[in-house]
Amino acid sequence: MTPQELAEKTGENIGTSEWVEMSQERINQFADATGDHQFIHVNEEAAKMTPFGGTIAHGFLTLSMMPYLGANSDTPKIDGVKMGVNYGGNKCRFIAPVRAGKRIRGHWKLLEMVEKRPGQWQQTSEVTMEIEGEDKPALICEWITMYFV
Repeated sequence: MTPQELAEKTGENIGTSEWVEMSQERINQFADATGDHQFIHVNEEAAKMTPFGGTIAHGFLTLSMMPYLGANSDTPKIDGVKMGVNYGGNKCRFIAPVRAGKRIRGHWKLLEMVEKRPGQWQQTSEVTMEIEGEDKPALICEWITMYFV
C-alpha cells in the first residue's frame, strides 16, 4: 500500500504479530549482549524467591522485539520502501513482567503517518505487547518509525 493509503488508516488497529516465546535462553543471550545480569533475569533459583516466582525478561528485551514482531505481522507493508529506521519513542511503559517461557505478540495502532519531506514518511504507532494468558500487557509504547520511499 502507498504511504498515503496507510495514512488514511490513522486511528485504526493495523496489525498483530505472530507469537514468540521469551525463552530463558533468549533472556540469557540478551543479558550477555547488554551486560545486565541482574538475578531476576538469569538466576532461576534466586528469582523463585521474588514476587515474580521465577526469572523474567528484561523490559528492554521485550521492547527490542518490536522490529522482529513488526516484520512478522499482518501490518500493511508500504510500497517502495528503500529503508526504515527506528526514530524513537514518545512514551513507553512496562506494565507487567514477561516470565521466562511465556509468549508475547505485538498489536499496532496507527496514530499518525506524516510526510516530513518528499519520500520521507514518519509513522507513529501505539504498540501493545500482549502476554499470552495474562490480563495485562507487557508494555505499551508510542513508537516512531521513519520510512524512506
